[in-house]
Parts: sequence; C-alpha cells; structure tokens
Amino acid sequence: MSQALAPDQASVLADPDERRGGTGTLRFVLTKIAEAVASVFLVIVLGFFLFRLLPGDPVAFMARERPTDPGQIAELRERLGIDKPVLAQFGNYFVGLFQGDFGESYIERRPVLDMIGERLWPTVLLVGSATVLAVALGLWLGIRAAWKRDSFFDRAQTGIALTFWSVPQFWLGLLLLVATNGLFPSRGMHSPDAGPGFLAQSLDVLHHLILPCLTLLAVFYAQYMLVMRSSLLGEMNADYLTTARAKGLRDDLVRRRHAVPNALLPTVTLIFMQFGTVVAGAVTVEAVFSWPGLGQLTYDALHGPDLPVLQGVFLVLASAVVLMNLFAELLYRVLDPRVRSA
Repeated sequence: MSQALAPDQASVLADPDERRGGTGTLRFVLTKIAEAVASVFLVIVLGFFLFRLLPGDPVAFMARERPTDPGQIAELRERLGIDKPVLAQFGNYFVGLFQGDFGESYIERRPVLDMIGERLWPTVLLVGSATVLAVALGLWLGIRAAWKRDSFFDRAQTGIALTFWSVPQFWLGLLLLVATNGLFPSRGMHSPDAGPGFLAQSLDVLHHLILPCLTLLAVFYAQYMLVMRSSLLGEMNADYLTTARAKGLRDDLVRRRHAVPNALLPTVTLIFMQFGTVVAGAVTVEAVFSWPGLGQLTYDALHGPDLPVLQGVFLVLASAVVLMNLFAELLYRVLDPRVRSA
C-alpha cells in the first residue's frame, strides 16, 4: 500500500516556481530585461564616445572639394553641433534618442533613421537567408557526423567545418569572387538591365544574393555543425538511450525521438546568441560585395567619419544582438526544466 507524501516532502518535489507562485519566473524575466536595458544604455554611451576617437575630421571631409575659409569652417561646425563640449553633445544625442531622433548625416544631410530604414531590408535578407541555411545544414551534418562517429564522413565533415570556421569572411568572399570568375554578380543587389516584372526582379536579387549568402553560410554552418555534433555525442551514452534500445526501438527512432531533441538545447540557444557574430560578418561581406545594407552603410560612413550614421547603425545592430541574447536566455529556461529548477 502506497504511503502518502508528507507535506514537506511534497514541497521538495514540486517545481520551485510553483512553490513560489510563479514569482521565481517573474523575477528571472524582470532581471534579464533589466540587464538588457542596462546593456543598451552602455551601447549608447560607448558608441558615442568610441566613435569620436576615430581619426579624421568630418568638417574637413565635407569641405575638401571647395575652398573654405576659417569662418565658414567655424559656421559649419556650429551648424553640425560639434563645436560644443563632448558631454553637451552627448546630452543632446541622448535626449534626441528618446524622441526617436537619431540625428542627421553629416555627409548626406538626411535623417539617420531614414537611411537605416532604407538599408535594413537588404541586411535582413542577407543575414536571414544565410542563418536559415546555415542552421539547417549545420544541424543535419552535425547529427549525421555524431551518429557515425569516427567514420570517414565524420572525420571529413569535421575537418571541413574546422577549416571554414577559421577562415575570415572577407577573405572567403574575395576567394569566391576569383573562383567564380564572373559567373555571379560581384557588386550591388540589382542589375540595371533586369526585367520590369516581379519575377524578373526577384530572380535578379537572388542572383546577386548567391555569393554573399554563400560566404556567410560557409563560415557559420560550421559552428552549428560542430556544436550539434558535440552535444549529440554527449547524449549518446545516456541511460535513457540504453533503455530505449532495450525496449526494441530502432536506432533511427532512438536518434530522432530521444537523442536529438535533448542535444538541440545548446544549439538552439547558440543560434540566437551567435546573431551578433553573423551581423558582424555581414558588415565585412557587404563591403566586399557592395551589398547595399547596413554593413555597406557603415563602411561608407567610416570615410568621413559620419558620426551620426555610425552611432545609429551601431545602436541598431548592438540592440538586435542584446535582444537576441535576451530571447535565448528566456527560451533556454522554457526548453530546459533543469534551468528552471536551478
């Protein structure tokens, strides 16, 4: 006859969040949100002051093609607001951010937010396409390599992945340009002679997308593949897999239904936490292929330097990284009960 659990025993076996009425989860979420807000604030501060250490004078850059006397230079500095002390400039910038004003480009004399909006979609297209393909390829190859451990397939794929993971993105992009020898477009996102229809325009963009997307894919699939392989190898000798095999389940079912779902946990969080690395790679790749995204905008702004543009792009990209990391931490808590009970 089964014996009922004592009240104190039942409280020990219950989920910690349930014992606290959900306050543990709420406290965890609020703490992570507060950390994310603090990170964004640090991004604003560091981005503002670090970009002012860049060599070059934006006023001299703007006046390089026409004769300008010292009075005009002083007037231009006053109009741009860079004649004030740095702390006063930061105060104006910080207040403007809360009003949705990222400032105005020194070079193009346009709102920075409008310029970022125009370049955001090409970057999302490039980074999104490369990430989806890298995740799919990396997970598939990582699962196969782990399940065929020490086989020729495993050794070959691991070696290839380690090689690609070590290659700088810009160097690989230049190598692909040379190797394809004009087979794919090397600059921009559109061809001037593309057809007028939606299908023709889409195929033209896809044709331009192949090389930059392949460059990012080759580098970033490797880390997903290696992490998935390592994670799955760590699960393969677990007791629950031995029990599943003892019940007569086929090896394929043991892998798909038991091993892979548990091994996916570290890889899923890595996908979100590595978003910043993908974006950083996209900046250099866009510069190589003249892809009209945020990376190319950053590259062009460095020549001035166009400080408001650099600050705006840096804030948008860094905030996206912080948001992805926050989502990864919250998702991991949902997916893994061990984290909730820690």
